[in-house]
Amino acid sequence: MSTVTQNPAVLRIESLLDDNSFVEIGQGVTARSTDFNMTGSKAPSDGVITGYGVIDGNLVYVYSQDASVLGGSIGEMHARKILRLYDMALKTGAPVIGLIDCAGIRLQEGTDALEAFGSIYLKATMVSGIIPQITGIFGNCGGGMAILPALSDFTFMEEKKGRMFVNAPNALAGNTDAKRDTAAAAFQAAESGMVDGFGTEEEIIARMRELVSMLPSNNEDADVYAECQDDLNRTADDIAACTEDTALALSRIADDENFVEVKAGYGKDMVTGFLRLNGATVGALANRSALFDEEGNKTEDFGGTISARGARKAAHFVKFCDAFNIPILTLSCATGFKATVCGEKYMAKAVGEMVHAFADATVPKVNVIIGKSYGNAYVVMNSRSLGADMVYAWDTAEIGMMDASLAAKIMYPGADARELAVKADEYRALQSGVSSAAARGYVDTVIAPCDTRKYVIGAFEMLYTKREDRPDKKHGTV
Repeated sequence: MSTVTQNPAVLRIESLLDDNSFVEIGQGVTARSTDFNMTGSKAPSDGVITGYGVIDGNLVYVYSQDASVLGGSIGEMHARKILRLYDMALKTGAPVIGLIDCAGIRLQEGTDALEAFGSIYLKATMVSGIIPQITGIFGNCGGGMAILPALSDFTFMEEKKGRMFVNAPNALAGNTDAKRDTAAAAFQAAESGMVDGFGTEEEIIARMRELVSMLPSNNEDADVYAECQDDLNRTADDIAACTEDTALALSRIADDENFVEVKAGYGKDMVTGFLRLNGATVGALANRSALFDEEGNKTEDFGGTISARGARKAAHFVKFCDAFNIPILTLSCATGFKATVCGEKYMAKAVGEMVHAFADATVPKVNVIIGKSYGNAYVVMNSRSLGADMVYAWDTAEIGMMDASLAAKIMYPGADARELAVKADEYRALQSGVSSAAARGYVDTVIAPCDTRKYVIGAFEMLYTKREDRPDKKHGTV
């Protein structure tokens, strides 16, 4: 048990873990390089504190870099301590959490340090999809170190001192820190999508604790439950008013109305996160058409479309859930794809990745259509044709090729306004109503919005023992 309490690296571990649960491993390890007079440099723990403890009673392995020792830089023995932690985590089936504050590669160790980086990359890749990997950035995370958050499942970043970059902002042609701080938490959350959340040190540690409590310890852990005190048949009477900001709709469905959103700042038209239903963890995705401030004023409008960033965000999230056997719930309400020159460069590939993720996932998948779902945007959002096990639709929803009024204008170009209104009503009744989709078997049940919680809980309970075989292959290429 470490007795040093003034060291920030230790304090972070103690804040993250349950009280008095941390046990340090490899405290006596130091750098062994003798080049550049390294023998005269004291390197306690070689700049990284490693060990294990518990979060809400769940075993986790933690490494925390100590910037007071050689800048927290990675060298041969530093890396060996982290690799040892990964080996133990793989044997016991427990998550690895990295708390980063690192000057980068240790120049004095040359190729030994380069090999050290490569060894960590390999190990993080090998355990991906087997145990969760979570990274918290509290200081510098530059150069080769920035690859580690990219190999992690979730990354959180301190909003003021945290810095993540492959190339420093001032090294980018035509850019400066003052013009665009590409290493800042806000940029990495909104533009690159690397960061799932940022805030003060206390806030991101609390978010990491909350996330760990909801995730399975490994890909074979089927006991991710918390006792449910919420009414399984509780109605969500105001959920119909939450169709624009669907993070609110998901909270209305969740046990105790607790929805943990991830990557909230990136691809904001797509909501991703975790909630519990009858005590079981479920991964949730939803189309979002607007954001509101605390006074209820609309601050951003996404037009009911899916962006390339939103699609890529959804694909990554679905793949994570499928790897760790977490059931998937979607709230679908999209009328098309965002039409911009910038987005068009990536749209087809990003949507393809999302389609592949949904179609390839074998976990239980439940879709609830809550509003206007048109064309291919309807298809790609976990539709029956992509393999959704159960599909519900609110009685106020619409499903079809396009908005009925627009369809009428296309089919009857010479009609006057009165006739167009009549034809639009006919088209809506025949093609866009949920009863039409239900008659064709694309929707299993038409439900009242307030009953959404009890229907999705029942669906996931029914699908608990789902088994689905796929053609034997090494892996997909999308």
